Amino acid sequence: MENPVNPERESADIVQSPLQEPRLPPGQVRTDKWPVLHYGQVPEVDLAQWDFKVFGLVERERRWNWQEFLALPQIEVQSDIHCVTRWSRYDNRWRGVPFRQIVGQAGVKPGANFAIIHAEQGYTTNLPLAELMQDDVLFAHQHDGKDLAPEHGWPLRLVVPRRYFWKSAKWVRGIELTTDDRPGFWERNGYHNDADPWHEERFSDW
Repeated sequence: MENPVNPERESADIVQSPLQEPRLPPGQVRTDKWPVLHYGQVPEVDLAQWDFKVFGLVERERRWNWQEFLALPQIEVQSDIHCVTRWSRYDNRWRGVPFRQIVGQAGVKPGANFAIIHAEQGYTTNLPLAELMQDDVLFAHQHDGKDLAPEHGWPLRLVVPRRYFWKSAKWVRGIELTTDDRPGFWERNGYHNDADPWHEERFSDW
């Protein structure tokens, strides 16, 4: 699973995700492990057939194959993981392409308020566009200096540090910009739509 990253991209900028107070959200326990949790099977991904697209309320739809995606400007982000199942893991180093770099190349139309993240096997999750435009939100292909393992989202996963980790979808394939919010898989199955760890927004009220 080696990625032929452009050597000119090797010295990526490092972004430190801002720490919240308290750093450990209520109801969480810190761990050095990285548990594997997901719905369904780990998909088998053929990079020769893989692509990533941006569509919806954009000036121009964009699509990249794997080599084109790796050639985009990259950053490194250090951030914490907070899982809805009550564990947190500090100081994760991610490498990938900033979310706002991707949508910036497509151009955001007026009225685009939300992003629906599309992943393998029809999985989706939803987030406000303003949250995803933060400096520390990226599509990562590496974690702590190594390619992501398949069970952790290889070849590409979203990382959104200020939300419970189910919002950081694995095996992502695209972004759809919309005017109205549209709950994703877990949001339709009992999980909170906003997923703020510091407000313990784990489950919905309905």
